[in-house]
Amino acid sequence: MDLGLIVQLVSGAVGGNVAGSLMKKSSLGTALNSVVGILGGAAGGQLLGMLGMGGAAAAGAGGIDIATIVSQVAGGGIGGGVLLALVGLVKNAMAKSK
Repeated sequence: MDLGLIVQLVSGAVGGNVAGSLMKKSSLGTALNSVVGILGGAAGGQLLGMLGMGGAAAAGAGGIDIATIVSQVAGGGIGGGVLLALVGLVKNAMAKSK
């Protein structure tokens, strides 16, 4: 498994849990916050890589340095937080419609 992907997944889990603790109504609990964060972290990190902003593209080229790791942490954390926020909004909208 690629080190960059592991960094993205871990930072996504952290980002999902931080977003869940900041947005109490969107929180899904620690376990689901982590799962959604991991998925969002992978997606966010890969998206940054496709846009050429470091991340997976630089790591795949063998260029692991501090800037690459920071961009992977940022992409994973932000991706995890954003996906959790979106899932939380959908959850809240479904609960209101009942």
